[in-house]
Amino acid sequence: MDGEAHPRPHDEVSGPAAAATRAEAVIRVEGLSKRFGTNLLFQDVGFEVRRGEVFVILGGSGCGKSTLLKLLIGLHPPSSGAIEILGTDMLAAEGEARREILRHLGVMWQSGALFGSMTLLENVMLPLEAHTRLPRAARETVARVKLGMVGLADAAGRLPAEISGGMAKRAGIARAMALDPPILFLDEPSAGLDPITSAGLDQLIRDLARDLGTTFVVVTHELQSILAIGDRCIMLDKQAKGMIAEGDPRSLRDDPPNDTVRHFFRREAA
Repeated sequence: MDGEAHPRPHDEVSGPAAAATRAEAVIRVEGLSKRFGTNLLFQDVGFEVRRGEVFVILGGSGCGKSTLLKLLIGLHPPSSGAIEILGTDMLAAEGEARREILRHLGVMWQSGALFGSMTLLENVMLPLEAHTRLPRAARETVARVKLGMVGLADAAGRLPAEISGGMAKRAGIARAMALDPPILFLDEPSAGLDPITSAGLDQLIRDLARDLGTTFVVVTHELQSILAIGDRCIMLDKQAKGMIAEGDPRSLRDDPPNDTVRHFFRREAA
């Protein structure tokens, strides 16, 4: 940052964000289950995410990682259980109360989900246009700041088709940060990236968590990323239809509580 005062979409922390500052856990999940028809994906999932940490949801394909993320951000209702985010009951919140909590969550999808006909700057400005009354010049300034924070200051005028996959992921993170949310959800951020680009993205996530105090919830099965960025994690398992482990990913690697966890971290065949 250059020391100058930049416009921010929120001048004061209030509502759900204020509640988060008074509690260590910014997300609480209890007894969460999800069914699609007669198919049970997972059941009795429970955990807490603490303020300022990088929390990883991991597991093999088909275990429900991305579905769990969608439940947390309100895209799908759970079949049973409770979700509290920033002191608000997500399942009971309606109308303005629900919109308020969603304003405090940023999401980056696996592909980056950028609009191809818009420049990176215009993509990052979208949340500001939808949720603030800032004049265009101020929205543009905020968007340029966010792009600078992810290393894309010089790419603001480029289209998504003109950038690499790693840059698209960074632009997706910049857009997710546009409203200064206290919690960022990232869906498979390292998927499809080469090891060097993936390591750079991992470092960006760690830097943002440290410098901004932002809480990250990251869905991934990429082992190197899990160990590089994760403060704590939960592991879901398709066969168990639920959680089979929770803790520091390095501890789970070194002292796995069961064979499934050992197979995952050591990439052994079950």
